[in-house]
Amino acid sequence: MSNKTFYITTPIYYPSDKLHIGHCYTTVAADAMARFKRLTGYDVWFLTGTDEHGQKIERRARESGKSPQVFVDEIVSWIKDLWGILDISYDDFIRTTEERHKKSVQAIFKKLYDQGDIYKDKYEGLYCTPCESFWRERQAPQGKCPDCGMELEFVSEESYFFRMSRYADRLYQHILENDEFIQPPSRKNEMINNFLKPGLEELCVSRTSFQWGIPVSFDEEHVVYVWLDALSNYITALGYPHNPEKYYKYWPADVQLIGKEIVRFHTIYWPIFLMALGEPLPRQVFGHGWLLLEEGKMSKSRGNVIDPTILVDQYGSDAIRYFLLREITFGADGVFSPEALIQRINYDLANDLGNLLHRSLNMIQKFAGGVVEEPSGEIEGLDRELQELARTTPGEMEKLMDKLQFSAALAELWKLIGRANKYIDETAPWALNREGKRERLNTVLYHLVEVIRIISLLLQPFMPRTPQRIWKQIGIEGQKELHAWESLNWGQIKGRIKVEKPEVLFPRIELTEEDGEKPQSREKTKKEKEDKGKDAKKADERKAGEKEINIEDFTRMDLRVAEIIEAEKIPKADRLLKIKLSLGEEERQVVAGIAESYAPEELKGKKVLYIANLAPAKIRGVQSQGMILAAEDGQGNIVLSAVERDIAPGSRVM
Repeated sequence: MSNKTFYITTPIYYPSDKLHIGHCYTTVAADAMARFKRLTGYDVWFLTGTDEHGQKIERRARESGKSPQVFVDEIVSWIKDLWGILDISYDDFIRTTEERHKKSVQAIFKKLYDQGDIYKDKYEGLYCTPCESFWRERQAPQGKCPDCGMELEFVSEESYFFRMSRYADRLYQHILENDEFIQPPSRKNEMINNFLKPGLEELCVSRTSFQWGIPVSFDEEHVVYVWLDALSNYITALGYPHNPEKYYKYWPADVQLIGKEIVRFHTIYWPIFLMALGEPLPRQVFGHGWLLLEEGKMSKSRGNVIDPTILVDQYGSDAIRYFLLREITFGADGVFSPEALIQRINYDLANDLGNLLHRSLNMIQKFAGGVVEEPSGEIEGLDRELQELARTTPGEMEKLMDKLQFSAALAELWKLIGRANKYIDETAPWALNREGKRERLNTVLYHLVEVIRIISLLLQPFMPRTPQRIWKQIGIEGQKELHAWESLNWGQIKGRIKVEKPEVLFPRIELTEEDGEKPQSREKTKKEKEDKGKDAKKADERKAGEKEINIEDFTRMDLRVAEIIEAEKIPKADRLLKIKLSLGEEERQVVAGIAESYAPEELKGKKVLYIANLAPAKIRGVQSQGMILAAEDGQGNIVLSAVERDIAPGSRVM
């Protein structure tokens, strides 16, 4: 067991209803981090769970005709099933209704009371049941919750209060002296300016108006109020205060991941509770952004939440995990849409990763009888370039993962995938086979299998199922030593490797329109015979002239010569370029999926063929006016159309 420990937590989720894809975002990110740290040799403890007490649960249970315990048991069972289908590798799942948590919370409350941090008083004021938050009238002048917008209730009851002001200055100093404590920095500034500088109010930590909670051990008319109860889970799950050995092994937490809506509770209430207990503060609390829909924030009350189980059933857990981690810069808000999900699956997973594996194995089967051996020939410059990128990629990914930059880490890995695909085009194994250059061919094929192995190893934290499928296809399924971080050095595949016939990793997805966009999956491998028959039929039809167009059809297209003035990449769209064209006296803008084949800087000055009267469209939010023509060979190679001799931009194609 490693002596390097890493403790990571998610918020504990409120089981008043089933969770949506936004909740999965936090948990998938935490899981990827936990898996990455395990892969790199850390002794990891990964905690998630559920916050099961409170007035809202009590009311929801009553409305459903169930006891609160039965009500939460059913939803918690569903949540655990969800984490199972998303391959969440938590080490502990804490429930605040568990006896281990109750006893610890009662001990914490008593300690804070005995040392004078908690006192009894009466509360009168505004209260939001959905958010379980108290508000002063000056904070909610319209009588609505500043967080959720719901109508506030007026409550008056005897309560115990925690002296927040006693620790406010100390917390402020800690935040100023520890830059990494609250991340990203915008959250830190918000906490300082909106809460600490105006001054903290004493915090209500018990209630008497409902019973569904942990009783205060010395005053059982009171139940411990949500934040002291819920936030304590991060240490009660480690056995605090009854199991100091486990607690001090992992605490303080290295990273506590939360959504930005609960940053205040985790960066003000929680550290102050810990200060009062005399315990270390977590090293970092990271408040990430929201996963939004195009119309705004997901909300159960709006009825616009997305059920993650349906997405997983349709696309598979690895595809959903990849989208959540790759599409959004962690910390910022991001948008979920079916179009964006399908583009990631089609472009990144099917075209890039899937195509690399399929092409490589297909050539090994066709040119080498399915067997790859260690290279015996000379290692050339292209081989060394691929080896060097494979050598540096893990370190670059590790740096980014330590900053919780999941999307950027995956982008680094996809650079290696893109380089491997380009390596195929540059080395042209089909030509080596045709020319009988067996030694060189074997070297190239070995490099492809070895780089795929390294890619699959680095995929493990993000897409835990896909590497297993890759290992089986490249013939190393049972060789666990080739799956470990220590095996990332180039050349670990020894002797002869027999690969399997390629299977499609990620089928391309087609969009159909029926009451809006509804994605449908199409797996080519299952339809191979049918597709071949259709292709043959189409070929026969073309030969018979049934699909021919007449001259009028052709003349409807306004084909022009266009000169590329400038080109640039479109953010978060790895394959797309925004290109400005000159048609002589007029300029146009198009979006073209050629970024894998052309760098923006090499396009300036090229003259291409262009359809000028195609209806404009928006692609990834960028206006595209027409289309430039290119050829694609079915193996990912794209070549732009060109004109034989120099001719003025805007010239018509006859």
